[in-house]
Amino acid sequence: MLWFFGLSILFVIVFKWVPVPFTPLMITRVIEQKIDGKEMTCSHDWMAIENISPNLQKAVVASEDGNFLKHNGFDFKAMQKAFKNNNRGKKLKGGSTISQQTAKNVFLWQGRSYIRKGLEAYFTFLIELVWGKERIMEVYLNSIEMGDGVYGAEAACQYWYKTSAKSLTKNQAAGIAAILPNPRKFKASNSSSYIEGRKGKIIRVMNHIDRLEYK
Repeated sequence: MLWFFGLSILFVIVFKWVPVPFTPLMITRVIEQKIDGKEMTCSHDWMAIENISPNLQKAVVASEDGNFLKHNGFDFKAMQKAFKNNNRGKKLKGGSTISQQTAKNVFLWQGRSYIRKGLEAYFTFLIELVWGKERIMEVYLNSIEMGDGVYGAEAACQYWYKTSAKSLTKNQAAGIAAILPNPRKFKASNSSSYIEGRKGKIIRVMNHIDRLEYK
């Protein structure tokens, strides 16, 4: 246990400044591709947050975590709402914040076990304490899956729109944010009517978000 706590805190401190080179999900996807006999692809280009369009930062807040700048890693109201919806038999929703998603993507495996959820809470607490909101957003936008074999903002912008993360328009940013629930199924460009509807909702919320002030 002492080794675990020591190493986990060490990695969190290191990743406060050092770019995350790869995540457990990237490794899992490459293994899946190998097993399925597919070409192994993993597009991932780290980009400092100063070079990621504010449009994308606003889009993921609008889509994934409207209270990102207000909570301390956990949005208990969103969790409660998700729990009620799931109990009513509606489509499963996790209620996870951007901080929780970042902790899961960087440090943990995929799954829904109580052990993993407990570790997710632990790492979420650590990154909120050590990293702060701006670094959490930076790591999130550089590590999450944004397409089949596509990870992070720069790779996604090149893949979907042939442009850089810094030059992303509001509509393009909404397109990427709209597919995050299932980026291997949906398309950010030439999208289905469902994704176009999500894009419209995200843009409407973005219009009410002022400049993001990280603390």
